[in-house]
Amino acid sequence: MDKLRSLHYFAAAADASSFSAAARRFGVSTAAVAKLVQSLERELGLTLFERHAHGLALTAGGSRYLESCRPALQQLADADEQASAASSRASGVVVVGVQPVIAQEWLTPALPRFNALYPDIQLDIRYFMRPVDEQTQGLDVMLVMGWHQPKDLVRRQLGATSFFVCAAPSYWATHGMPKHPSELERHNCLCIRSGTGSVMDLWQFKRGDERVSVAARGWLVTDNAHRDMVRDLAVAGAGVARLIDWHKMQGHQVARGTLIPALTDWEHDEVPPVNMLYPPSVRRIPRVRLFMDFVVQLYREIELQRESRAPSSAMPRWLKANRPRASATR
Repeated sequence: MDKLRSLHYFAAAADASSFSAAARRFGVSTAAVAKLVQSLERELGLTLFERHAHGLALTAGGSRYLESCRPALQQLADADEQASAASSRASGVVVVGVQPVIAQEWLTPALPRFNALYPDIQLDIRYFMRPVDEQTQGLDVMLVMGWHQPKDLVRRQLGATSFFVCAAPSYWATHGMPKHPSELERHNCLCIRSGTGSVMDLWQFKRGDERVSVAARGWLVTDNAHRDMVRDLAVAGAGVARLIDWHKMQGHQVARGTLIPALTDWEHDEVPPVNMLYPPSVRRIPRVRLFMDFVVQLYREIELQRESRAPSSAMPRWLKANRPRASATR
């Protein structure tokens, strides 16, 4: 028995409540469809359809089996469409909304690779911070870090990020490197404001069963879109930064020795997810799907470079409370 063909016939017959309609869809005889479905029933030891004069009806067991099979059949259909799209040289414009931190740290260096794979696809990259109507309009795909739960968009979590505390060698030489998170309260900590407007000055650490929350204070707070200022000022020896662990990867400041991590035996208690958002309708557009698949594979490669991987944490209290400063919830 051709198992895959029989599954396709079974699903088509269930959708149309008819063997003859399934036969017309695949350009075969009604007898051929009925024969393979009956073979499938014998193999499973399960009656899939009840036959009535007015058509077919799934049995309870048949309905459960179809529900289990549909994801696999859809994956095969998506793979076929992707192969077809690649071979037909998909073209056109994909409009992508990207948070600056994602664009700066890992997307931009990979874009020439995408262009080499799909030279007929144009990318229109736009500033994006969070999925509100005025920012999502006209976008095919959005790349965003955080705990967003958009109502009208599909959310696919690519992975998670974590943080680490660091400063320039000159700063540590002058001020001393902390041995415990609580010692950060006497340091000049450079802080970033979240996309929702809260200053992210609550730095939370964990080591085993120990949990420590530090209210970070310093002479600078910058908007999220300018968070690269924090990194650059830290490199210049102007203070302590809490950076996303992408900076630890090859070619970044930690790898080059211009930033030295501290408190490396501690983990961070807030692990934000990295998400790809998109309207349900765009998944069937070949050029959009190719970009989405490229991003998924790219982030898999990034995850493999990590020293350790952790699942994303729940939305933090300070974000739920929408406080001006995260430390206000401590």
